[in-house]
Amino acid sequence: MNVHRSARFPLSTVAFAVAVAILSLVGVIGMPAGVAHAEGDDVTWTVRTASNQFGAERTGYNYAITPGASVADALVVANHGDTAVDLEVYAADGYTTESGQFDLVVAGTESVGVGAWVAGGTDHITVAPGETTEFPFTLAVPANATPGDYSGGIVTSLTQPGAENGISVDRRLGIKITLRVGGDLAPALAVENMHVDWNGGLNPFAGGDATIGYTLHNTGNAVLSAQQSASVAGPFGWFGASAGALDAPPQLLPGESWNVSVPVPGVPASFWLGASASIVPVVIDASGSTTDLDPVTASASGWAVPWMLLLIILVLAALIVLGVRLRRRRAASRLAAEDARVQAAVASALESSRTA
Repeated sequence: MNVHRSARFPLSTVAFAVAVAILSLVGVIGMPAGVAHAEGDDVTWTVRTASNQFGAERTGYNYAITPGASVADALVVANHGDTAVDLEVYAADGYTTESGQFDLVVAGTESVGVGAWVAGGTDHITVAPGETTEFPFTLAVPANATPGDYSGGIVTSLTQPGAENGISVDRRLGIKITLRVGGDLAPALAVENMHVDWNGGLNPFAGGDATIGYTLHNTGNAVLSAQQSASVAGPFGWFGASAGALDAPPQLLPGESWNVSVPVPGVPASFWLGASASIVPVVIDASGSTTDLDPVTASASGWAVPWMLLLIILVLAALIVLGVRLRRRRAASRLAAEDARVQAAVASALESSRTA
Protein backbone atom coordinates (compact mmCIF):
# COMPACT_ATOMS: atom_id res chain seq x y z
CA MET A 1 0.00 0.00 0.00
CA ASN A 2 0.97 3.28 -0.59
CA VAL A 3 0.20 6.69 1.33
CA HIS A 4 0.22 10.29 1.22
CA ARG A 5 0.86 13.15 3.48
CA SER A 6 -0.08 16.58 2.35
CA ALA A 7 2.29 18.61 4.56
CA ARG A 8 5.49 19.69 2.80
CA PHE A 9 7.76 22.50 3.89
CA PRO A 10 10.30 23.88 1.38
CA LEU A 11 13.58 25.35 2.58
CA SER A 12 13.56 29.13 2.79
CA THR A 13 16.91 29.45 0.98
CA VAL A 14 19.01 27.19 -1.20
CA ALA A 15 21.99 27.79 1.08
CA PHE A 16 20.32 26.13 4.05
CA ALA A 17 20.34 22.35 4.41
CA VAL A 18 18.58 20.48 7.18
CA ALA A 19 20.16 17.26 8.35
CA VAL A 20 17.82 15.76 10.87
CA ALA A 21 20.13 13.95 13.23
CA ILE A 22 17.22 13.34 15.48
CA LEU A 23 16.98 9.70 14.53
CA SER A 24 14.38 11.89 13.53
CA LEU A 25 11.69 12.78 15.99
CA VAL A 26 10.40 9.29 15.24
CA GLY A 27 13.49 7.76 16.82
CA VAL A 28 12.93 9.88 19.86
CA ILE A 29 9.51 8.45 20.46
CA GLY A 30 10.76 4.89 20.34
CA MET A 31 13.43 5.27 23.02
CA PRO A 32 12.32 3.00 25.88
CA ALA A 33 14.01 5.09 28.56
CA GLY A 34 12.70 8.39 27.24
CA VAL A 35 16.20 9.50 26.21
CA ALA A 36 16.82 10.67 22.65
CA HIS A 37 20.22 10.77 21.07
CA ALA A 38 21.56 10.83 17.55
CA GLU A 39 24.48 9.16 15.86
CA GLY A 40 27.32 11.29 14.53
CA ASP A 41 30.48 12.93 15.86
CA ASP A 42 28.92 16.40 15.76
CA VAL A 43 25.92 15.53 17.95
CA THR A 44 27.06 15.49 21.54
CA TRP A 45 23.87 16.05 23.46
CA THR A 46 20.84 13.99 24.43
CA VAL A 47 17.32 14.93 25.49
CA ARG A 48 14.85 13.20 27.79
CA THR A 49 11.69 13.93 29.73
CA ALA A 50 12.03 15.25 33.26
CA SER A 51 11.16 12.97 36.16
CA ASN A 52 8.31 14.61 38.05
CA GLN A 53 4.65 14.13 38.99
CA PHE A 54 3.98 12.78 35.49
CA GLY A 55 6.41 9.89 35.97
CA ALA A 56 10.01 8.88 35.34
CA GLU A 57 11.64 7.61 32.14
CA ARG A 58 8.68 8.58 29.99
CA THR A 59 8.96 7.96 26.27
CA GLY A 60 7.05 11.14 25.48
CA TYR A 61 4.84 13.88 26.89
CA ASN A 62 1.22 12.73 27.15
CA TYR A 63 -1.37 15.18 28.47
CA ALA A 64 -5.13 15.44 28.84
CA ILE A 65 -6.07 19.08 29.43
CA THR A 66 -9.38 20.94 29.42
CA PRO A 67 -9.70 24.14 27.37
CA GLY A 68 -8.37 27.12 29.26
CA ALA A 69 -6.10 25.00 31.49
CA SER A 70 -2.33 24.56 31.40
CA VAL A 71 0.35 22.13 32.51
CA ALA A 72 4.01 22.65 33.45
CA ASP A 73 6.75 20.17 32.56
CA ALA A 74 10.42 20.13 31.58
CA LEU A 75 12.91 18.84 29.03
CA VAL A 76 16.28 17.60 30.28
CA VAL A 77 19.29 18.23 28.03
CA ALA A 78 22.66 16.59 28.69
CA ASN A 79 25.91 17.57 26.98
CA HIS A 80 28.30 14.62 26.60
CA GLY A 81 30.87 16.54 24.56
CA ASP A 82 34.02 18.43 25.40
CA THR A 83 32.69 21.86 24.45
CA ALA A 84 29.59 23.82 25.37
CA VAL A 85 26.58 23.63 23.06
CA ASP A 86 24.28 26.55 22.38
CA LEU A 87 20.93 25.10 21.40
CA GLU A 88 17.78 26.67 20.03
CA VAL A 89 14.68 25.27 21.73
CA TYR A 90 11.21 25.50 20.20
CA ALA A 91 7.92 23.64 19.89
CA ALA A 92 6.25 22.64 16.63
CA ASP A 93 3.10 20.94 15.37
CA GLY A 94 3.30 17.33 14.21
CA TYR A 95 2.08 15.64 11.06
CA THR A 96 2.21 12.26 9.32
CA THR A 97 4.68 12.08 6.45
CA GLU A 98 4.09 10.44 3.08
CA SER A 99 6.00 7.40 4.35
CA GLY A 100 3.65 7.07 7.33
CA GLN A 101 6.09 8.42 9.94
CA PHE A 102 5.50 11.12 12.52
CA ASP A 103 7.47 14.32 12.05
CA LEU A 104 7.38 17.99 13.01
CA VAL A 105 7.06 21.03 10.79
CA VAL A 106 10.40 22.73 10.24
CA ALA A 107 11.48 25.77 12.20
CA GLY A 108 9.93 28.96 10.89
CA THR A 109 6.71 27.21 9.81
CA GLU A 110 3.70 28.53 11.68
CA SER A 111 2.15 26.12 14.19
CA VAL A 112 -1.50 26.39 15.18
CA GLY A 113 -1.80 23.65 17.83
CA VAL A 114 0.72 22.19 20.25
CA GLY A 115 3.56 24.15 18.68
CA ALA A 116 1.75 27.42 19.34
CA TRP A 117 0.62 26.52 22.85
CA VAL A 118 4.01 25.52 24.33
CA ALA A 119 6.11 28.30 25.82
CA GLY A 120 9.43 28.30 27.68
CA GLY A 121 11.30 31.04 29.45
CA THR A 122 13.79 31.33 26.59
CA ASP A 123 14.38 30.09 23.07
CA HIS A 124 18.08 29.23 23.61
CA ILE A 125 19.99 27.27 26.21
CA THR A 126 23.71 26.74 26.68
CA VAL A 127 24.82 23.47 28.19
CA ALA A 128 28.39 23.20 29.49
CA PRO A 129 30.44 20.09 28.69
CA GLY A 130 29.53 17.18 30.93
CA GLU A 131 26.59 19.13 32.39
CA THR A 132 22.80 18.64 32.37
CA THR A 133 20.29 21.45 32.01
CA GLU A 134 16.55 21.35 32.62
CA PHE A 135 14.40 23.40 30.27
CA PRO A 136 11.01 24.10 31.88
CA PHE A 137 8.02 24.81 29.65
CA THR A 138 4.29 25.35 29.95
CA LEU A 139 1.58 24.02 27.65
CA ALA A 140 -1.45 26.32 27.87
CA VAL A 141 -4.58 25.29 25.97
CA PRO A 142 -6.71 28.24 24.79
CA ALA A 143 -10.21 28.47 26.23
CA ASN A 144 -11.70 28.24 22.73
CA ALA A 145 -9.62 25.22 21.65
CA THR A 146 -11.56 22.52 19.81
CA PRO A 147 -11.79 19.27 21.80
CA GLY A 148 -9.87 16.31 20.46
CA ASP A 149 -6.35 15.03 19.79
CA TYR A 150 -3.30 17.09 18.90
CA SER A 151 0.35 16.15 18.36
CA GLY A 152 3.56 18.09 18.28
CA GLY A 153 6.94 18.11 19.89
CA ILE A 154 9.61 20.12 21.63
CA VAL A 155 12.90 20.37 19.77
CA THR A 156 16.52 21.25 20.48
CA SER A 157 18.44 22.44 17.43
CA LEU A 158 22.09 23.14 16.68
CA THR A 159 22.98 24.91 13.43
CA GLN A 160 26.58 24.64 12.26
CA PRO A 161 28.49 25.32 9.04
CA GLY A 162 28.59 22.29 6.77
CA ALA A 163 31.46 20.84 4.79
CA GLU A 164 30.47 22.84 1.71
CA ASN A 165 30.72 26.61 1.54
CA GLY A 166 27.45 28.42 2.14
CA ILE A 167 25.72 25.34 3.53
CA SER A 168 24.48 25.17 7.10
CA VAL A 169 23.48 21.94 8.80
CA ASP A 170 20.67 21.89 11.33
CA ARG A 171 20.84 18.93 13.73
CA ARG A 172 17.72 18.41 15.79
CA LEU A 173 16.71 16.29 18.76
CA GLY A 174 13.25 16.37 20.23
CA ILE A 175 10.48 14.52 22.01
CA LYS A 176 6.87 14.05 20.94
CA ILE A 177 3.98 15.74 22.73
CA THR A 178 0.59 14.02 22.60
CA LEU A 179 -2.35 16.11 23.78
CA ARG A 180 -6.04 15.40 24.21
CA VAL A 181 -8.12 18.52 24.78
CA GLY A 182 -11.15 17.77 26.94
CA GLY A 183 -14.67 17.87 25.56
CA ASP A 184 -16.83 15.74 23.30
CA LEU A 185 -14.76 13.19 21.44
CA ALA A 186 -16.21 12.51 18.00
CA PRO A 187 -14.02 10.04 16.10
CA ALA A 188 -14.98 9.55 12.46
CA LEU A 189 -13.35 8.08 9.39
CA ALA A 190 -14.50 8.50 5.79
CA VAL A 191 -13.60 6.35 2.78
CA GLU A 192 -13.32 8.64 -0.23
CA ASN A 193 -12.56 8.43 -3.95
CA MET A 194 -12.84 4.65 -4.15
CA HIS A 195 -12.13 3.08 -7.55
CA VAL A 196 -11.11 -0.23 -9.08
CA ASP A 197 -8.91 -0.85 -12.11
CA TRP A 198 -8.16 -4.06 -13.98
CA ASN A 199 -5.11 -4.82 -16.09
CA GLY A 200 -4.92 -8.01 -18.14
CA GLY A 201 -1.74 -9.55 -19.47
CA LEU A 202 -0.87 -10.78 -22.95
CA ASN A 203 -2.34 -14.20 -22.25
CA PRO A 204 -6.05 -13.74 -23.01
CA PHE A 205 -7.05 -16.71 -20.86
CA ALA A 206 -4.93 -16.01 -17.74
CA GLY A 207 -7.03 -13.21 -16.23
CA GLY A 208 -5.33 -10.13 -14.82
CA ASP A 209 -4.64 -8.03 -11.78
CA ALA A 210 -7.13 -5.71 -10.14
CA THR A 211 -6.17 -2.69 -8.06
CA ILE A 212 -8.54 -1.19 -5.50
CA GLY A 213 -7.81 2.38 -4.48
CA TYR A 214 -9.36 4.72 -1.92
CA THR A 215 -8.51 7.49 0.52
CA LEU A 216 -8.93 7.24 4.28
CA HIS A 217 -9.85 10.65 5.69
CA ASN A 218 -9.91 11.30 9.43
CA THR A 219 -12.94 13.59 9.62
CA GLY A 220 -13.28 13.41 13.41
CA ASN A 221 -11.28 14.91 16.27
CA ALA A 222 -9.44 11.81 17.55
CA VAL A 223 -6.30 10.01 16.37
CA LEU A 224 -7.33 6.99 14.29
CA SER A 225 -5.92 3.94 12.61
CA ALA A 226 -8.01 1.23 10.93
CA GLN A 227 -8.49 -2.44 10.17
CA GLN A 228 -9.03 -2.95 6.43
CA SER A 229 -10.48 -5.61 4.19
CA ALA A 230 -11.28 -5.46 0.48
CA SER A 231 -12.50 -7.77 -2.28
CA VAL A 232 -13.57 -7.82 -5.92
CA ALA A 233 -16.15 -9.86 -7.84
CA GLY A 234 -17.61 -10.11 -11.32
CA PRO A 235 -21.29 -9.84 -12.31
CA PHE A 236 -23.73 -11.55 -9.90
CA GLY A 237 -20.87 -12.09 -7.46
CA TRP A 238 -19.04 -14.48 -9.77
CA PHE A 239 -15.27 -14.88 -9.63
CA GLY A 240 -14.97 -13.29 -6.19
CA ALA A 241 -11.45 -12.66 -4.86
CA SER A 242 -10.27 -11.24 -1.55
CA ALA A 243 -7.30 -8.90 -1.17
CA GLY A 244 -6.15 -10.89 1.85
CA ALA A 245 -4.64 -9.39 4.99
CA LEU A 246 -4.04 -5.65 4.67
CA ASP A 247 -1.63 -3.56 6.69
CA ALA A 248 -3.09 -0.98 9.03
CA PRO A 249 -2.60 2.63 7.97
CA PRO A 250 -0.48 4.89 10.19
CA GLN A 251 -2.07 6.79 13.02
CA LEU A 252 -3.86 9.70 11.37
CA LEU A 253 -4.29 12.99 13.16
CA PRO A 254 -7.63 14.80 12.82
CA GLY A 255 -7.99 16.15 9.31
CA GLU A 256 -5.27 13.98 7.79
CA SER A 257 -5.72 11.63 4.81
CA TRP A 258 -4.00 8.46 3.67
CA ASN A 259 -4.11 6.98 0.17
CA VAL A 260 -4.52 3.21 -0.02
CA SER A 261 -3.74 1.02 -3.03
CA VAL A 262 -4.68 -2.66 -2.75
CA PRO A 263 -3.55 -5.18 -5.41
CA VAL A 264 -5.69 -8.26 -6.07
CA PRO A 265 -3.91 -10.69 -8.42
CA GLY A 266 -5.48 -13.41 -10.56
CA VAL A 267 -8.85 -11.78 -11.30
CA PRO A 268 -10.69 -13.23 -14.33
CA ALA A 269 -11.72 -10.95 -17.17
CA SER A 270 -15.44 -10.72 -16.36
CA PHE A 271 -16.03 -7.53 -18.42
CA TRP A 272 -17.55 -5.81 -15.34
CA LEU A 273 -15.91 -5.76 -11.94
CA GLY A 274 -17.23 -4.63 -8.56
CA ALA A 275 -15.04 -3.79 -5.55
CA SER A 276 -15.97 -3.38 -1.90
CA ALA A 277 -14.04 -2.31 1.17
CA SER A 278 -14.85 -2.58 4.87
CA ILE A 279 -12.92 -0.28 7.17
CA VAL A 280 -13.06 -0.57 10.97
CA PRO A 281 -11.83 2.71 12.50
CA VAL A 282 -9.61 2.20 15.55
CA VAL A 283 -9.41 4.99 18.13
CA ILE A 284 -6.02 5.24 19.84
CA ASP A 285 -5.66 7.08 23.14
CA ALA A 286 -2.54 8.48 24.79
CA SER A 287 -1.85 5.25 26.68
CA GLY A 288 -1.87 3.25 23.45
CA SER A 289 -5.11 1.37 24.15
CA THR A 290 -7.50 1.00 21.21
CA THR A 291 -11.26 0.99 20.67
CA ASP A 292 -12.93 -0.34 17.51
CA LEU A 293 -15.78 1.64 15.97
CA ASP A 294 -18.55 0.49 13.64
CA PRO A 295 -17.28 -0.48 10.17
CA VAL A 296 -17.38 1.98 7.30
CA THR A 297 -18.08 0.43 3.90
CA ALA A 298 -17.56 1.66 0.36
CA SER A 299 -17.90 0.22 -3.12
CA ALA A 300 -16.92 0.97 -6.69
CA SER A 301 -17.16 -0.65 -10.11
CA GLY A 302 -15.06 -0.74 -13.24
CA TRP A 303 -14.43 -2.64 -16.43
CA ALA A 304 -12.47 -5.87 -16.69
CA VAL A 305 -12.36 -6.21 -20.44
CA PRO A 306 -10.02 -8.86 -21.95
CA TRP A 307 -8.78 -6.61 -24.74
CA MET A 308 -6.34 -9.18 -26.07
CA LEU A 309 -9.10 -11.78 -26.30
CA LEU A 310 -11.39 -9.26 -27.98
CA LEU A 311 -8.63 -8.42 -30.43
CA ILE A 312 -8.19 -12.09 -31.25
CA ILE A 313 -11.96 -12.47 -31.71
CA LEU A 314 -12.08 -9.39 -33.95
CA VAL A 315 -9.20 -10.70 -36.04
CA LEU A 316 -10.88 -14.10 -36.37
CA ALA A 317 -14.19 -12.44 -37.26
CA ALA A 318 -12.46 -10.29 -39.86
CA LEU A 319 -10.78 -13.38 -41.33
CA ILE A 320 -14.11 -15.21 -41.45
CA VAL A 321 -15.84 -12.27 -43.15
CA LEU A 322 -12.94 -11.98 -45.60
CA GLY A 323 -13.08 -15.72 -46.30
CA VAL A 324 -16.84 -15.60 -46.95
CA ARG A 325 -16.42 -12.65 -49.30
CA LEU A 326 -13.62 -14.39 -51.17
CA ARG A 327 -15.74 -17.54 -51.54
CA ARG A 328 -18.65 -15.49 -52.86
CA ARG A 329 -16.39 -13.67 -55.32
CA ARG A 330 -14.91 -16.95 -56.53
CA ALA A 331 -18.36 -18.50 -56.88
CA ALA A 332 -19.58 -15.43 -58.76
CA SER A 333 -16.49 -15.55 -60.98
CA ARG A 334 -17.04 -19.24 -61.75
CA LEU A 335 -20.73 -18.58 -62.49
CA ALA A 336 -19.85 -15.72 -64.80
CA ALA A 337 -17.27 -17.88 -66.57
CA GLU A 338 -19.81 -20.67 -67.00
CA ASP A 339 -22.41 -18.24 -68.34
CA ALA A 340 -19.87 -16.92 -70.82
CA ARG A 341 -18.96 -20.44 -71.90
CA VAL A 342 -22.64 -21.33 -72.44
CA GLN A 343 -23.30 -18.16 -74.39
CA ALA A 344 -20.23 -18.82 -76.54
CA ALA A 345 -21.39 -22.38 -77.21
CA VAL A 346 -24.89 -21.21 -78.16
CA ALA A 347 -23.50 -18.55 -80.42
CA SER A 348 -21.22 -21.09 -82.08
CA ALA A 349 -24.12 -23.51 -82.62
CA LEU A 350 -26.25 -20.78 -84.18
CA GLU A 351 -23.45 -19.75 -86.45
CA SER A 352 -22.97 -23.36 -87.55
CA SER A 353 -26.67 -23.78 -88.37
CA ARG A 354 -26.71 -20.65 -90.56
CA THR A 355 -23.77 -21.79 -92.60
CA ALA A 356 -25.11 -25.32 -93.14
